[in-house]
Amino acid sequence: MSGEQKAEAKGEQAKGKLKETTGRLTGNERLTAEGRAEQAKGDAREAKEKIKDTFKH
Repeated sequence: MSGEQKAEAKGEQAKGKLKETTGRLTGNERLTAEGRAEQAKGDAREAKEKIKDTFKH
């Protein structure tokens, strides 16, 4: 996995976690859901890159 793509995936995961936590603390269900979705997007990107690496080597 390239360093840039790995960092982007980790950034999405962290941003999503922050949004989810903020949503929970403020009682904002929409923000909580957005955070979960963003984390899932980061997880999917990371999984895609790991699969690409597996076939590359």
